[in-house]
Amino acid sequence: MSDVLRDKAILRGERLAARDRLPPDARIELSLKLCEHGAATLALEPGTVVSGFMPIRSEADIRPLLATLKARGARLCLPVIIDRQTILFRELVQGAPLVPMGFGTFGPGPDAAELDPDLMLVPLSAFDAQGHRIGYGGGYYDRAIDRLHKKGLFPQLIGIAFDCQEVASVPIEAHDVRLQAILTESGLRRVGL
Repeated sequence: MSDVLRDKAILRGERLAARDRLPPDARIELSLKLCEHGAATLALEPGTVVSGFMPIRSEADIRPLLATLKARGARLCLPVIIDRQTILFRELVQGAPLVPMGFGTFGPGPDAAELDPDLMLVPLSAFDAQGHRIGYGGGYYDRAIDRLHKKGLFPQLIGIAFDCQEVASVPIEAHDVRLQAILTESGLRRVGL
């Protein structure tokens, strides 16, 4: 294991442990604040494709924000795991069933339309002020973003986290893509690129 991978694994473990220590009622309150900030600051055109996620473990619950964006005309999609290497994004439609996707999450089934997001709300385990993120170690989002870039698509990337997940500096690798913003319970922080 390289030094960068080892350092990322240490930071991932520390920040996920900090997130896990938040009491469930505090996580609900912090999630609601995060969603309020997102609703107040994220402007989008009707028809904008927004990828979100269903919360797992101690992640922020962004479902209220997704509902607000949907009410403003966004088309919503969720990541679905296709194989051990790939996630795609399928449209989230009211009333359509969600199916188990693995890792304790759910997503639209195979009959749902596959969409390419214009705006991606990205879960993470750690982030820094420069917009670097550490995911959960599987590289799913890195590969999905790379696949979109190869298609000539460059979605806006907004990391979703609690303030306790911030670190001084994330070790980076050549393939790492910076976020344009981080949304936490303290607000939306744009990152200068």
